[in-house]
Amino acid sequence: MARILVVGGSLGGLMAANALLRAGHAVQVLERSPRSLQGRGAGIVTHDSLRTALRAAGAVVDETLGVPVESRVVLDTLGHAQHRWDYPQVLTSWGRLYSLLREALPETHHRLGAAVTSVQQNADGVQAVLADGETLHADLLIAADGIRSSVRAQLAPAAQPRYAGYVAWRGVCDEAVLSRLTRSTVFGHFGFGLPEREQLIGYPVAGADDSIAVGRRRWNFVWYRPCAEGAELTALMTDADGVHHPEGIPPQQVSWRAIAAVREAARTLLAPQFAEVVEKTAVPFLQPIFDLASAEVAFGRVALLGDAAFVARPHVGMGVTKAGDDALALANCIATHGATPAALQAYAALRTAPCAAVVERGRQLGAYLQAQAGGGAFEAPPRSADSVMRLTAIDPRHFDNEFPHTLAA
Repeated sequence: MARILVVGGSLGGLMAANALLRAGHAVQVLERSPRSLQGRGAGIVTHDSLRTALRAAGAVVDETLGVPVESRVVLDTLGHAQHRWDYPQVLTSWGRLYSLLREALPETHHRLGAAVTSVQQNADGVQAVLADGETLHADLLIAADGIRSSVRAQLAPAAQPRYAGYVAWRGVCDEAVLSRLTRSTVFGHFGFGLPEREQLIGYPVAGADDSIAVGRRRWNFVWYRPCAEGAELTALMTDADGVHHPEGIPPQQVSWRAIAAVREAARTLLAPQFAEVVEKTAVPFLQPIFDLASAEVAFGRVALLGDAAFVARPHVGMGVTKAGDDALALANCIATHGATPAALQAYAALRTAPCAAVVERGRQLGAYLQAQAGGGAFEAPPRSADSVMRLTAIDPRHFDNEFPHTLAA
């Protein structure tokens, strides 16, 4: 039995911790937030390998996982279907997966308010120093602390997130407050809206108390909009009191002026159904889109996992699935090589190329959304609405090797 520290208690960290705990190791999750992460409402696209990772982590995966849809639809500005495609999927939420994974992890293996400030290691083990001065010892340390990973900042400072030139407006809206038209035309589908140089996707997710009953679900949307780095982005990331939040603005602090502007844009640019969702979402929020690829993911007795190592733009719909694949690969490598640096090197050899490929795919899918390139106006490549529908957030088994050439009509 090895002692393993997992830095970061989000989905990737919880999947890794649960898988390693079930393999017989002494695992401790260190989450810097003093409060539970439960309550986040962002939508998640599920794939076959994600369900495999969840089961390996001890999560109950059944019909309550999420909301099934049978098809996809692209709506024009009048709300009419331009394209349809039969493509069954199950859509869930971040909060639902978090609940499943926390239920599978005994409380004694999870610590809140445990911020790791530095990592030290030698031939015999690794130590994590916490903000309060406490030092924890282990055989391995897994950094699953996200895009702003403090562990990666120490071990691979050159690996920095790269802003993509656009932001995602996000939100969830209760089904019950929407019109009959919107409920009947979009809740059975994975929906797309494609204003010029923009993109909106949306799909149903579980509502309050994880209910997937008709009438109690929610509609999750993600609306990508160009935003130039510099003054324009700074303005969006500044709240109504003038406080700038460069690493992410909390949902409740997004300026009411920015929210009013995006709702007005929705009335002009989007199908009426999508505009209604944006209008009636109580707390729209936004996130700048970044990507990240770390050249190294194993450093002796320390390994990076999930978004701490590779961040792909959300168009791929692979963020949580990628982290689950990482967690399973890591557990298998430790089972084969023991809790040793050799296990982490084997893990890196397995995961670096696939994760880098997912990041590149996200860049290709989002290329036409970039507002600027090289300091000048960005010449957006052509796109086909049908191809965007068929390439966005699909199961990796269906990735098209000719992808770069299929975005255009």
